[in-house]
Amino acid sequence: MSLPHTRRDSNGHVPVRSSDLAASTPTDRVTQRVQRAVEPKPEPTSPSPTPAEVPHTRTGAAWVALVGAALLAVLLIIFLVQNTRGTEISFLWMTTSTPLAVALLIAAVGSVLLTLILGTARIAQLRRLVRKQRN
Repeated sequence: MSLPHTRRDSNGHVPVRSSDLAASTPTDRVTQRVQRAVEPKPEPTSPSPTPAEVPHTRTGAAWVALVGAALLAVLLIIFLVQNTRGTEISFLWMTTSTPLAVALLIAAVGSVLLTLILGTARIAQLRRLVRKQRN
């Protein structure tokens, strides 16, 4: 562990303080110097300049959403192009042949719709509960 840097005069000597001379032994003087060097420095009175923060706006949020949607669309197109092989799908008495990508896309959209329906029902239920508690 190194000792903290101390100020030196123009000749390179560390100035001696009168409080250093008051100590009885050289060890006490070194201890006092280290304690003063370790003490926290007072905070500057004027705040340091910080760059101005740019506020979040609806336009910025819309731009981020648009970029995300564009990336998702590119990934979806790649998925559709890579999975064009036909597959047979059977459900109860119905049987059809469709590209694998279309079948998976239909399944994904169906699960999203199911999640939205259940989530909307839960939100409506919670809103009714809050309205009853307010009255």
